[in-house]
This record gives sequence, C-alpha cells and structure tokens, in this order.
Amino acid sequence: QLQVVESGGELVQPGGSLRLSCAASGFNLDYYTIGWFRQAPGKEREGVSCITSSDGINAAYADSVKGRFTISRDNAKNTVYLQMNSLKPEDTAVYYCAADLKGIVPVSITLDFCDRMAVWGKGTLVTVSS
Repeated sequence: QLQVVESGGELVQPGGSLRLSCAASGFNLDYYTIGWFRQAPGKEREGVSCITSSDGINAAYADSVKGRFTISRDNAKNTVYLQMNSLKPEDTAVYYCAADLKGIVPVSITLDFCDRMAVWGKGTLVTVSS
C-alpha cells in the first residue's frame, strides 16, 4: 500500500528553524514528484513547495516561503525534507506531504506542477509562536 508519513512538526519560536520529513512506504520516492502543502485553521490548503523525481530534479516554492524554505531528497532514506528557516507566525499550519507519479516531467517547474497529487499523508502540525 502506498503511504507517506510526515513528521517533525512542533512548537517553534519566531525566527527559528524546523525540518519536516516525508517518509515513503510501499514505493520508491525516487520516481515520484513530491509536494509540501499547508493548511492554517479556517483557511484553504495551499501549496508550499514541489520537487520533481530524482531524474532531472528541480523544485519550486510559494512566494511566501521562497528564500526561507528548502525542499530536498535523501534517496537512501526514501525521504523528502522541508527545511524551514526564519519561521514566522503566519507559517503556523498543518503541513502535508503528497506524492504523485507524473507522466511528464518538464525541464523546469512552477509550483502548480504539484496541483494534482495521488498519495497524501495525514499531516504534521507546525506552530510558530513565542
């Protein structure tokens, strides 16, 4: 069964850093596009970052996190990370990881490449507060 599981969410102070993990079971993440999403209370889910499969890997970010967040892969651990730096209170949300086996992977992507994802995790809560 295909599954991704997020971990690493916790309470962190503004300006701090946190690394979220997305671990796959039942499939090899090397071949999948991975997206990070978040949903704040009372708001719609929004895309945060998107990374392509390991062949021709590239990434995209939401404007609100660009320069602060970094998505990366560790193929040996079958895990994708979201490194979050300079955290702000408005980053508070449940963060979700999602995977999709894309039929076509372009040379470069924008965030909307992760608009449609097949396998979703249950989320991990990140709270940024003093």
